[in-house]
Amino acid sequence: MKQAIGIDLGATELRAALVDESGAVLAYEKVKTNKIGGPESVLAQMENLVANVKGRNEVTGVGVAAPGPLNSETGIVLDPPTLPGWKNFELRRVLASRLQMPVSLNNDANAAAYGEWRFGGGRGSRHLVYITVSTGIGGGVVAGGRLLLGHGGFAAELGHMSIALDGPMCLCGHLGCWESLASGTALAKFAEEAVRECQSSLMIDLACGGPIQAHHVGAAAAQGDPLALSLLQDEARYLTVGLINVLHLFAPEIVLIGGGVAASFPLMKPTILEGIQKRAMPSYRQIPIQRAELEDPGVVGAAALAMDAEAGKLEQYYFSESAPKF
Repeated sequence: MKQAIGIDLGATELRAALVDESGAVLAYEKVKTNKIGGPESVLAQMENLVANVKGRNEVTGVGVAAPGPLNSETGIVLDPPTLPGWKNFELRRVLASRLQMPVSLNNDANAAAYGEWRFGGGRGSRHLVYITVSTGIGGGVVAGGRLLLGHGGFAAELGHMSIALDGPMCLCGHLGCWESLASGTALAKFAEEAVRECQSSLMIDLACGGPIQAHHVGAAAAQGDPLALSLLQDEARYLTVGLINVLHLFAPEIVLIGGGVAASFPLMKPTILEGIQKRAMPSYRQIPIQRAELEDPGVVGAAALAMDAEAGKLEQYYFSESAPKF
C-alpha cells in the first residue's frame, strides 16, 4: 500500500504525518514552529519530523500545506504575513533537495479541501467547497473532481470576499472582508468589546484573566451564556453572507466547514440554514452545509496530493494566459 508524508506548515505549529492511500494516519508528530529562526530553522524542523514519522517505511513523496500567498505551480512561497522572512522562498525545490524525494506544495486550505474530498466528508462528490474558519478564513474548491487552483494557484481566497462596503479593516489592507467579520480572530475581538460593556459573562471566567478567544465564546455558549450565544448568532449571520456567495459562485454538492470555530457549528447551523433559505436563490437552498470530518485535513490532504501527483492521478484546474481562448 502506498504511503506519503504530509506536512502542515503553520505559524504556530508544524505538523507531519505518515498517511497511507486509504487516508489512515500511521504516524504523527507536531512541534512549535520556530518561525523566528526563518526558513532555515523551520526546514531543519521539517527534516526531523519527516525522519521521525517515516521511520523505515517507503514513501512516494512529501506534500506540504502552507499559508498563502504561494504559487503551487512553481513551488514558491511568496510573502505570507504569518511567516516573516519567507518572501519568494523556493520551498518545494529546497526541501526536495534536502530530503532527496519528490515534494509538492499547496495552499493549506486547498490541501484541506482535497483531504476532505478524498477521505472525509466529501467522499463520493465531484463538486465540493471546504471553508476553514480559524485565525482567518480560507477556502478550497473541488470542481468536477479536480482541485481548482486558478492562475498561479491563487484561486479560492474566500476569506477576502468583500461582504461589507465599510466593514472592519482586514489584515490584507482592505475593508469589509469576510475574514475581518467572521474569522475566529474577529469573533474574539467582538467578544472583548462586548464584555467591556457588559462586564458579566462566563467568557471572562473561562479566559482566566487573559484575552478572550473564539474557543472561550464557543465554550460559554455551550453552557448557555446569553452574551456568548448572542455573539455566536452574529457570527452565524456573518458566515451566512459569505456562504450564500459561495453557493452561488460554485454550486457545490456539499459545503464543509472546518477550523477551530467549526466546533460551535451545531449552535450556529439553524441560523445559517434559516439565512440561506431566505436569501439564496431557490436552486441553491438544499445544498448541505456540514462540519468537516477529518481531525487534521491539511496534513492528510497534503499527503494525498503527494501520493496522487506521483501516481499521475492528480487533476488540477489552472488558468493562465497561455490557456486557449474561447
